Amino acid sequence: MKHNVKYFFREGAGNMLSHSFMSFAAIGVTVACLLIMGTFSLVAYNANENLKDMQKENAILAFVDETLSDTEARALQPMVEGVDGVADCTFVTREEAKEAYIEQFDEDDLYSGVDASVFRHRYVIHLKDKADMDQVAEQVEQVEGIAKIRADHAISNGFITLRNIAGVISVALIAILLIISVFIISNTIKLTTFDRRDEIAIMKMVGATDSFIRWPFVYEGLLLGLSGAAIAFGLQWLLYEAIAKGIENSDTLQLINVSPFGGIWAPVLCAFILVGILVGVGGSLTAIRKFLRV
Repeated sequence: MKHNVKYFFREGAGNMLSHSFMSFAAIGVTVACLLIMGTFSLVAYNANENLKDMQKENAILAFVDETLSDTEARALQPMVEGVDGVADCTFVTREEAKEAYIEQFDEDDLYSGVDASVFRHRYVIHLKDKADMDQVAEQVEQVEGIAKIRADHAISNGFITLRNIAGVISVALIAILLIISVFIISNTIKLTTFDRRDEIAIMKMVGATDSFIRWPFVYEGLLLGLSGAAIAFGLQWLLYEAIAKGIENSDTLQLINVSPFGGIWAPVLCAFILVGILVGVGGSLTAIRKFLRV
């Protein structure tokens, strides 16, 4: 069996090299398929991760009327907590709001001397269910003494839309490109089998089994698929890091958190290898089936 594996591998590699142009086309289409699949899948993954981070917060900011005193502002808490859908709420004073703002946004400490009166007392409200954000925001805004509401439902909905669109596009393109990849790999191997059709017929006549004839072509398809997977994975890593760096250096995209590729490379590699094997072996089995009917 060990010798057979060496023979099958050698024959498969030889078949692949004998039709280098078609092999290059097959690998190229496989790479394109995997890159597009990987890119949209990673977009959907990151959108979902950002959405999870936002859902952990489940927060609405309710700004208190600036004419109310500290005591009057604190007195609103029972009414805010009594709104349906509110899990809990925390009162934040003007001074605490100023400190939080400086810590988060004022790296150069430009606003440390600003009087805290420019900020408003506020309540940070956490929800039982993020889906109820709009309804809860409307009810909290009706509480007397609450002047303004800030709810990030638009951003949250944006991530949901991005995730769903990326998922749909990814599935559609994967299906189309997988079919194209299988077709090209199948035709690549068909050229090999067509050139060797007389040899295959003679092998059948002298008693060679279908599996013995089929295995070199399976190995050829396997090598094509794995080659495409390896190249695609390397390009995907470079592309992902370039996009992540661009987002990190952008002033307008700071809200988006991109997961490090180092933490997700293993499942990406496994997915690429699996798809490469399925495409390569599937294409080879499709191609050789016709020529075994002698």
